[in-house]
Amino acid sequence: MPDHLLYGAAYYDEYLPYERLDRDFRLMTQAGMNTIRIAESTWSTWEPREGAFDFSRLHRVLEAAGRHGLSVIVGTPTYAIPPWLARKYPDILSDTHAGPCRYGARQNFDLTHPGYRFHAERIIRRLMEAVQGYDCVIGFQLDNETKPYDTCSPRAQALFKERLRAQYGTVEALNKAMGFAYWSNSLGSWEDLPDVRGTINGSYGAAYQAFQRELVTEFLQWQREIVDEYRRPDQFVTHNFDYQWRGFSFGLQPEVDQFRAARAVTVAGCDIYHDSEDGLTGAEIAFGGALARGLKGQANYLVLETQAQGNFGWLPYPGQLRLQAFSHLAAGADGVSYWHWHSIHNAIESYWKGVLSHDLEPNDTYREAAAIGADFKRLSPHLLHLEKRNRVAVLVSSRAQTGLRWFPTCHQQAQPEHDYSDYLRWLCDALYHLNVEYDLIDEECRDFSPYRLVICPVLYAAGDGLIEALKDYVNQGGHLLATFKSFFADENLTIRHEAQPYGLTDCFGMTYDQFTQPRSVSLESSFCPLPGDCPVSDWMELLRPTTAETLAVYRHPVWGGRPAVTRNRFGAGEAVYLGCCFAADGLEALLEALLPGWGIELPEERFPLIVRRGVNQLGREITYYLNYSAQARRCPCSGGVELLSETPLSPGDTLELPAWGAAIVEGH
Repeated sequence: MPDHLLYGAAYYDEYLPYERLDRDFRLMTQAGMNTIRIAESTWSTWEPREGAFDFSRLHRVLEAAGRHGLSVIVGTPTYAIPPWLARKYPDILSDTHAGPCRYGARQNFDLTHPGYRFHAERIIRRLMEAVQGYDCVIGFQLDNETKPYDTCSPRAQALFKERLRAQYGTVEALNKAMGFAYWSNSLGSWEDLPDVRGTINGSYGAAYQAFQRELVTEFLQWQREIVDEYRRPDQFVTHNFDYQWRGFSFGLQPEVDQFRAARAVTVAGCDIYHDSEDGLTGAEIAFGGALARGLKGQANYLVLETQAQGNFGWLPYPGQLRLQAFSHLAAGADGVSYWHWHSIHNAIESYWKGVLSHDLEPNDTYREAAAIGADFKRLSPHLLHLEKRNRVAVLVSSRAQTGLRWFPTCHQQAQPEHDYSDYLRWLCDALYHLNVEYDLIDEECRDFSPYRLVICPVLYAAGDGLIEALKDYVNQGGHLLATFKSFFADENLTIRHEAQPYGLTDCFGMTYDQFTQPRSVSLESSFCPLPGDCPVSDWMELLRPTTAETLAVYRHPVWGGRPAVTRNRFGAGEAVYLGCCFAADGLEALLEALLPGWGIELPEERFPLIVRRGVNQLGREITYYLNYSAQARRCPCSGGVELLSETPLSPGDTLELPAWGAAIVEGH
């Protein structure tokens, strides 16, 4: 990785209406930008006809970047296939649960297709040969926001069958693991294995979705091995992992096991988009950063795509672009890159605006980006490689996410109002509002000793090894907080036939055997005041404490007084169980009462004033003060130097933050 903050934008010379390379690169360098991302969308430009390669535009861009001192991240152009490839192989387009794809959109092909793999490898190798010798190329991005594209082709399902045969050996073992006896689904031979698109069996369907995630992991590793044959030792490899999409980056990506897939990269990268104007909260930046940081063991990462002007309705208020940039660094990013430099004049993303608008002239967004660039350049030694030392971890699980898709918190026939990511963000956003920083860790983690608190949101499916590790963590003095619908099923989504929560009834000091959908139910507590009525929603379990104390009960004509939240001493530690989903402000109140007793310091500040901390490469504490509101804010600070204004501060001095403003204090 370079020894300075990366700052720049995606650049698409092939999309521009006229020649302006040198002008664009001058504008970039004048704005303090030092990096461009190129090439991930350019297969039909480099190979307009099969076997006819033309890298003249690539060479022009790289030569101009070298002249202007810009570093370049080159993307492999494999996520959008050219028309001739779709014509050559009609079955290259994905056959999905929704039916066959048609050509036109990106990311609509079968990753397992041998014709795709042959031509993808050829264009990668030709591209890598073309960029060799350019010192300005500092790294490579594998593909782009890769997914399995729901491929259900006969080829993919045949591969899936071979995986099952290798795993289970016999159809009898598979029948037992999947529960195929239900509705006469039991197999008599491997030839009877049904098409996954018709299954009503959650275990079988979830196994195929896990297989699809494995396809992404293997695909990125396949690309990495090709790139490694050409890259220099000083060039990094990354990928722009994205998030579950709700009109912006929201939750855990359900189609990719990102912790496994990230093994193919040397530096994690991510794409983080969010609401803006009055909807800007910073929560998506914090959540996305925590996940990206966790992919390579709580290491620094690159924001490879984020918004400048962005989608319609996202035009940032003055100061917001700067606030966003420093929020990324505060989460542990070592670079920020906008998608994209210039607004596009054709096709579906024409109104997703870049740094420059359609007239391609400097504007207010460009001028604010230039102010950011000057700060990044001046402060890079102080802000690069921020080390986070968080004491709270939130465990995320692709397996549990899939389980909740098959068995949501609603009636079987109803459309779920909330899914796994909603409950994950329910907890993460509560921590964020309290200014409690957290790490996101993977379900494969077994060592929780760095953390005072581990939170398990809706961990529906969990193996014995994970359950034992969590139990031992509490017994040794750790603190565990888990939610409703956790530890209910095994890795195959087979519901446990022992007392719930499986394997942890003694740890939580309670059990339950009934649950229902709450109607006009609220929560009350003698442990801590809960704001408002604190309504309960989605799912409620009727807990029966054995050794646990009750922290909150239901308020309802029938269910009233039944325990809803419990706390239990177990060994040297403590475990809290939330038996229902309830109002976000009630969750914040509960956490505010619990966390100090677990040795987790709560800052005085609360959202919309966000405080983020870490230690820089000079060994000094860095504190970011981020004002996510339209009103000016004042707050006391620790002593040191406010880096943006170069103002010395004494302990207890007051910082004045304007609307959407930021301050950065470096300790002595």
